[in-house]
Amino acid sequence: MARYQSEFTQFLNELKEKKPHLEADQQAGRALLWDKEPQTVEDQRRAKAAKLKQRAYVYSND
Repeated sequence: MARYQSEFTQFLNELKEKKPHLEADQQAGRALLWDKEPQTVEDQRRAKAAKLKQRAYVYSND
């Protein structure tokens, strides 16, 4: 007995058949933007020291 597949699932399956490299491209994009090495303690310290304190009311020219 065939299981039900929604139109969206059918669309995704067809898309993956037409473009088999799609998942690899998605994983490469994720690795580029999100999968980063953890910061070292020294990098964390420098980033914290480089932050500027924000004024209480940022729209004031005072």
